[in-house]
Amino acid sequence: MSEQIIEQLSELVSPAYADCDAQSLLIRSSALVSCLKSLNRAANTATRTKKDETTAARQEMDQSHLGLQNLLYEKRHLEREIEKCRQFASVYQDIPLYTMDEFKQLAPEEARTPAALEDEHQLMLNRLSFELAERQRLNVKRLELVQAKEELLKRSRTNVNTLDSVKSHIDALVKTASDIQKKVDELVQPLPASDDSISMVTG
Repeated sequence: MSEQIIEQLSELVSPAYADCDAQSLLIRSSALVSCLKSLNRAANTATRTKKDETTAARQEMDQSHLGLQNLLYEKRHLEREIEKCRQFASVYQDIPLYTMDEFKQLAPEEARTPAALEDEHQLMLNRLSFELAERQRLNVKRLELVQAKEELLKRSRTNVNTLDSVKSHIDALVKTASDIQKKVDELVQPLPASDDSISMVTG
């Protein structure tokens, strides 16, 4: 379109239009120049629009690229954290647990359902919970046994004290009885014989 207008303007200065009215040529050239300016403005507007669209597309692409970089960074971070978790040696790995056979026999029914036994994570949680409950139960039992032992020791000490007291009383009674026996023995000793009694016996 612009090329056609430029050709038409070129024709106006050609010898073919040498005899034409100058006013007519001016009007026609002005109209052609106006068309040319209009086309130029339209071209500039279209160029600015395309530039704006290109800038917006580039910004969107940059934003998407930045988002992708952030996601890749987060992915690498999560992968490192997962690897740390996999390499983490938890204390539960060193806890002596009931064997699986013992767990299946002793654990509550809800802790050893088929679904729980198939889920490795849930199974470990259930085994740890059961181990904790059993240790708490055994600890209570141990405390009860310790209290019973202390009660028996207390009774034993009381009995020993009572036995010592009785023994002391018996020893005192034995000593008293021994002293009384000595006095009785002294009282019942035979009297010394007189001369008359001797003569009566001999006569």
